[in-house]
Formats: sequence, structure tokens, C-alpha cells
Amino acid sequence: MREITFDEIKALPEDSYVLLDIRGEERTAYGRIPGAVDFCVDRLEEEDALSEIPKEKKLVFYCEIGRRTRDMDENAVALRGRDCYSLVDGYYAYLKVLMNDEVDREAKQKRAEESIQRKFRRALFSPFAKACRDYKLIEEGDRIAVCISGGKDSMLMAKLFQEILRHRKMHFELTFLVMDPGYNKENRALIESNAAALGIPITVFESTIFDTVDTIEKSPCYLCARMRRGYLYSKAKELGCNKIALGHHYDDVIETILMGMLHGAQIQTMMPKLHSTNFEGMELIRPMYLVRESDICAWRDYNDLHFLQCACHFTDTCSTCHEDGTTSSKRLEVKKLIAELKKTNPFVESNIFRSMENVNLDTVIEYKQKGVRHHFLDEY
Repeated sequence: MREITFDEIKALPEDSYVLLDIRGEERTAYGRIPGAVDFCVDRLEEEDALSEIPKEKKLVFYCEIGRRTRDMDENAVALRGRDCYSLVDGYYAYLKVLMNDEVDREAKQKRAEESIQRKFRRALFSPFAKACRDYKLIEEGDRIAVCISGGKDSMLMAKLFQEILRHRKMHFELTFLVMDPGYNKENRALIESNAAALGIPITVFESTIFDTVDTIEKSPCYLCARMRRGYLYSKAKELGCNKIALGHHYDDVIETILMGMLHGAQIQTMMPKLHSTNFEGMELIRPMYLVRESDICAWRDYNDLHFLQCACHFTDTCSTCHEDGTTSSKRLEVKKLIAELKKTNPFVESNIFRSMENVNLDTVIEYKQKGVRHHFLDEY
């Protein structure tokens, strides 16, 4: 398919083309180019798939970084007789324009921080502080490595840590740690740009994880997540930290509970903190444990912030991954299930969450504790 740059598009009359986003629901939730419409590539062989768009208009398709649209078949049924283009660098081309615009970083940082202190205090800072207090995530003298992947969750977590440090109720130190496991230069530039704009002094270190898992056919996302965790522990310990903080939120927790039941035949949850089994003296904490994803998105949009969902270098070709190694397709499936259940039960999310706090072992046939299985017949 012929390619077109973002600058070339901007030079065209606005009514002469249509932008078609093929990334899918999971990615468009993180942002889209203004005016773009969703299009599912599975419909390319349907004759009427694009019938609502006048034939004289140029069709400009874009994905995350331009790989998938570049390889689309121009001879597909829906595209015959149409003037079709692939956007060079995809959605990132739009983000690059935003990064290159002259921005008053001081004003952007101030707005983001004030929104946490005022507009989103109850929705974001309060549950963050509550999790830290209730689960004893921050203790006197801690040195915490705040692990930043570049997405909305970890970037907000960094700002919330800065805010709670400002209150100075106890002494602890922060290191904002970014691991580059083999990002392409555009993705790394976006992470660095957002960190600078938000006033987050990041420490970046490199690894070769992406190259290592590149040839793995079975569960590369799971292996990648495990390896990233290990590298983060190792670097954090090297820097003198005793804890690493990850940006998993409330929705991640309840989705993980259901995914374990539906796909793993087990009942377990994502814990608010846990001891490392391989790095003595290290802990993992999840201070966003009580923060809702919808509120994170609201803060992002209010401050006009733009993040990539996944900075993986196979972003456009894999099914995409989550921070814990699960595929986003499974997580999206569970997310939709919860949304559907909520239509008739508005308390379904809190009930799923609280179910892990109300386990009655007298009604459990078998459970495992510290690697040892216990059966109800053992004491029947």
C-alpha cells in the first residue's frame, strides 16, 4: 500500500480524506488521532465495509507504528477502486507532532499536579494514600524504585508518589526507574518526553529482553513480563532500593481474579505487596491497588496527556501484552464481561474485589498454602 506522511495529510483539504484507525478497541481507548474512525481489518473482504465513505475520498489507514497498514492488501474487496494510503509511523506520527510542538513544560507539570491535589484528589490521591496506609506499603526509611513503563498507570503512580512525599509524614526516598528492554527510538523518546513534561526525574537503564524473547513462539509476553520483573528487582537493589512499585490498579485486580477462575482454574488475586523469592530483602508493592482505571483515564484526558499502550517492539504484530504477561485479548474479554454484569448488578466490581477478603476455608474443597496442598478430608 502507498505511504503518506502526517505532514502530507495536514496539507490536504480536510474534506478530501478519512482517517481509519485499525488498532482495535484496546488501543483506541488510549487515544486516537482527532477525527479518525474505527475500522476492523477483518471486514476488508466485505463489499459494503466502506460503503458509507464517498468513493472520491482518500482512505488513510493507520495502526500503532505503521507496520500493519503498510502490508495491507490494496486488492481486498472493500478497497477496490479506492484511493488508499498507509500512514507512515502510524499513531506515533501524531504523537511525534505533539512532542515536537513547543510546550510550556512548567505549566503542563503544574496543571497535572494541581489536578491531583484538587480536581482528582478524592478519586486518585485518596485511594492511593489509603492503599499505602492500609496495606503498609510505605515504611520509614524505605527506598522505593517506582517502575515506569511509560503508560498512563505508571506515569500517574510516579506523580502520586511525588505528592505523598510532599506531605512528609514519614521519611522515604524515591527512584523513578525506567528499563529500556529494546524499545524502538520513537517509543523511548515518548517516554522521556512525557517524563520531562511531568517533572519526573527518571533513571533509565537498558536490557536486551526484547531480543531474547523475539524468537520465543510460546507465551513470549509471559516470559517478557517475568524477565522484566527480574531486571527491575536487580537494578533497584543495585541502586540501594528495598522495594519496587508497579502500577497495577483496582481494575487489574478484579480482572485477574476472574481470569484466574475462567482461564486458569484457580482462585487467586494480585496481592498489594509481596516478598521477592529471588532477591532477598526486596519487596514488590502496588500502591494503585484501590485506584479505578476510569479515573486514571479521566486524569490523563483532562491534562491532554498521550501515552503508548505498549512500547514493545512487536507492538503491531503480537496480540499485545499486559504488565503481568497476560494477553490483552483475554483481559479485554473479562473487562467486557464485568461491564455486562454491572448492568444488572452495580456492585459486581466491589463484590469481586471483596471476595478475596471473605474466603471461608470451611467451604473450600482444596487449597494450597506455601506450596503445600490441603484437602478438606484431611480434617473431616
